[in-house]
Amino acid sequence: MSLIAAPTDVGAGQCGASMGPEAMRVAGIQGALEARGLEVADRGNIAGPANPRQPALEGYRNLQAVLQWSRLVHAAVYRDLCAECVPILLGGDHSLAIGSISAVARRCRETGRKLRVLWLDAHADFNTGTLSPSGNLHGMPLACLCGFGPKALVELGGGAPAIHPQWLRQIGVRSVDEGERRFVHELGVEVFDMRYIDEMGMRATMKQALAGLDRDTHLHVSFDVDFLDPDIAPGVGTTVPGGPTYREAQLCMEMIADTHLVGSLDVVELNPALDVRNATAVLAVSLLESLFGKSTLVRREIARPALDVVGPRAAKGRRTARQGGD
Repeated sequence: MSLIAAPTDVGAGQCGASMGPEAMRVAGIQGALEARGLEVADRGNIAGPANPRQPALEGYRNLQAVLQWSRLVHAAVYRDLCAECVPILLGGDHSLAIGSISAVARRCRETGRKLRVLWLDAHADFNTGTLSPSGNLHGMPLACLCGFGPKALVELGGGAPAIHPQWLRQIGVRSVDEGERRFVHELGVEVFDMRYIDEMGMRATMKQALAGLDRDTHLHVSFDVDFLDPDIAPGVGTTVPGGPTYREAQLCMEMIADTHLVGSLDVVELNPALDVRNATAVLAVSLLESLFGKSTLVRREIARPALDVVGPRAAKGRRTARQGGD
């Protein structure tokens, strides 16, 4: 297992996420994972371009800097995947997922494995240059990965598109721009928004989000810390009220851990400048412990909830109606 730090906020509208990797180190991420019996290598920080803080040009802010960071992240993640190491990308803003997930998709194509992406986020991140009200690329990574964006980003890693919308499961969404909302609906993305979680509960939500997995599936988790309710995780740049509680988030991570299929991970959008005594980073580390197997009790080996439905796709989650995504 490796920690790959990408200290940048070039894709965000607010500075501060560049300090996220160091906050995770201060919160003890390496020691916490090693306490789970895992071998963890900290690869240090990727050295990329500074944030040019430019206004949007033709619908995109800081496009060249985002492209450079995406290429660097892609190379680092792909290297560790080829070495059969589980890469954990420490961001940095969520535009970095263009690099990490394109690398995962590339490796899955080479090895013939299926890919499932769990996108834990308050936002859909499916904007494009024409749909986005801000031009911030941290609101566009999934669109780019699915083939809708600047050519250089769309073709990163050799596949265009890198992934298909049906490989995605979005969880915790509660802030989506108007045009983006229609776009997500047209593409048929499977979205479990907060209304769905409120009505069905986190257990049923995760059971559906994980349905259809098998041992030949690479499971990538892209964890935007603003997935969490800001009452428990204030240290993010784009807080949205009404997110998962501490217990809901822990259950989410524990059910993902039960699959034993996590092959790569992003942890992004942690902004220490907006945090309170590093509490959000400490919480994020606690959730990662659960994602990699920490539990209150020693549990019996039973049929895993993620693997007991292998048939047709589960029913789609409801599409979120709240506006105001990035």
